Amino acid sequence: MPKAKLTITPQDALIDVPRTIRIESLVPETVVIVIASTVRGDGIVWQSRARFQADRDGVVDLSLHAPLDGSYSGVSAMGMIWSQTPIREGEREVFPLDVLRPLETEIRVAYDDRVLLGCFSQRLASEGVKRIEIREEGLVGTLFVPATAGPHPAIMIMNGSGGGINEPRAALYASHGYLAFALAYFKAPGLSDYISNTPLEYFKKGLDWLRKTHKPYKDFVAINGQSRGGELVLLLGSLFPDDVSAVVAYVPAALVHSGQNAADPEVGRDGPAWLLNGQEIPHLWKDNKTATWAPFDEGPPPHRHEKAILTALQDKEAVERARIHVENIKGPVILLSATDDGSWPSSLYSKMVYDRLKSLNFPYDVHWIDTQDAGHSIVFPYVPTTQLVYTHPVSGKISTSGGRADTNAQSDERTWTGIRKFLSEAVLNHDRLKDNDDSNKDNVLN
Repeated sequence: MPKAKLTITPQDALIDVPRTIRIESLVPETVVIVIASTVRGDGIVWQSRARFQADRDGVVDLSLHAPLDGSYSGVSAMGMIWSQTPIREGEREVFPLDVLRPLETEIRVAYDDRVLLGCFSQRLASEGVKRIEIREEGLVGTLFVPATAGPHPAIMIMNGSGGGINEPRAALYASHGYLAFALAYFKAPGLSDYISNTPLEYFKKGLDWLRKTHKPYKDFVAINGQSRGGELVLLLGSLFPDDVSAVVAYVPAALVHSGQNAADPEVGRDGPAWLLNGQEIPHLWKDNKTATWAPFDEGPPPHRHEKAILTALQDKEAVERARIHVENIKGPVILLSATDDGSWPSSLYSKMVYDRLKSLNFPYDVHWIDTQDAGHSIVFPYVPTTQLVYTHPVSGKISTSGGRADTNAQSDERTWTGIRKFLSEAVLNHDRLKDNDDSNKDNVLN
């Protein structure tokens, strides 16, 4: 009988490309143990383990066969990745510190007294993508430039209440042909440690800088934000509509919120997050008659921030005062949410935005991807989705983002597929509008 072999294809590709992991030429019904180990973050190993039984042809194919038991259940080609957990408890960083370096995963297959070894690489940045630190005009961020010849459509990316610079997402966008600017607005070098009193003019400056210095394709600049960043991009699109070509809102809010967990202690979590012209934007907690933090602070662990938000939503007048005027946006919108969001009710919020735009005959495309039983932490495939309870990096409070590892993995796949399609269509439609505008101007001049 031929010697058993392990094949992994493709062995080297972008992180969002699924792999085929296949063991062939086994004795039929042989039970094998598969272990996947990946070094992540600051050198911490993440690992998964599962047992499989070969079929009558002596094959174990992870895209066709479910494990007998182990780190995950059901058929999932990349289950050995999304079900990984860190060998040191409490670790959450799943990406390399240097996003230009690939993640390397070793696959170990053990059966009887034999061992098969294989490996594959997951890249955030394709070959030739350039990373440029930006410290200009008061802006703090990182620009990723595609390897292909420009001009490129652009996207500006903002994080949520953890702050910092979202380099992994920007690197992957650049690998798919977008000029990607990951812009920090707090908890980054030279910036405040808190979200409190963030001036919205800062983001307008970021959009202006991107256009001025890099001349995006047909002047297309989308904005992408997660959580508080999802709230932020809807707000920016409504306030600066002529500067925003499309909005990608991950687990967003339909309303403006206070500083919450990312607040400066001196301002307090009921104080403002956003300022415009030096004045606070009306937010949900301002003069709210029903809002209380008790369900979050005093509820049973793991604490759900969402429960406190739901108390604030009972004051309909406060809700209306805090509503983001999404109808002012002048471009397509995509909303990504989940029904078991532990941080805030992103599914309800997305429905509020979607329903309002549809009821007002919004003239641009509106897409909404809502994943049943998934939680707040939507990233992109294929990364570990097992760390559901975390310590907030600003407030230090321990809470759950919600969902389950399997549903969160499904959410990562569904949303990323939807976003890529949405942005491609947004650029094409933007092209047509630009071409029509140019044609109309030529006709006027002639």
